[in-house]
Amino acid sequence: MKRTGKLYFRYGTMGSAKTALLLTTAYNFEERGIAYKCFKPVIDTRDKKNVIRSRIGIERECSWIYPDSNLYDMIRDIARNSGTLPEWVLVDEAQFLSAVQVDDLARAVDDFGINVICYGLRTDFRTNLFEGSRRLFEIADTIDEVKSTCTCGRKTIVNARVNSRGEIITEGEVVEIGGNDKYVAVCRNCWRNKKIEQMRNGQLPFAADGEEI
Repeated sequence: MKRTGKLYFRYGTMGSAKTALLLTTAYNFEERGIAYKCFKPVIDTRDKKNVIRSRIGIERECSWIYPDSNLYDMIRDIARNSGTLPEWVLVDEAQFLSAVQVDDLARAVDDFGINVICYGLRTDFRTNLFEGSRRLFEIADTIDEVKSTCTCGRKTIVNARVNSRGEIITEGEVVEIGGNDKYVAVCRNCWRNKKIEQMRNGQLPFAADGEEI
């Protein structure tokens, strides 16, 4: 009988320990002798070698995903080269996948009966959905939020981009790799209040309706 798998999407804001959760999952698979494979988009260039590394210091080797990578073929080639398919595929920074690559993963789940867990952000610094995240919300079998808390006590929602003075930035390229020096996860209310404060100080422009442009 053909085994069945699932496509999972586990999302959260920056600093919500998504990568640590992925690495803990990988460790548990190793302890139980379960075959798995880690993947990561090459767009995240903070690590020069092919590893997934958490802020708490643990890491695992991974395979790079390039913009033109066919993930279905990559997973199929693992079986051809090793003689067996991984039972689980773990993907870090899944927001950087293209919609086509997410479809590749879904096809691999359905055809090979494997399980794929994608970890990533929901939205960019302007609160717009990333392409990969949008597609995962559309077709994933299971969607879970990895929650974290704002300094005010509310749930973090926004991955706010900030400058060296801690001021919120609302313009720029969608993808700008960085950590605590460039981003801070906040709740929607704190994000809005900070923007209003910066508008009043002349650090952000107003639109005709009083909202930030």
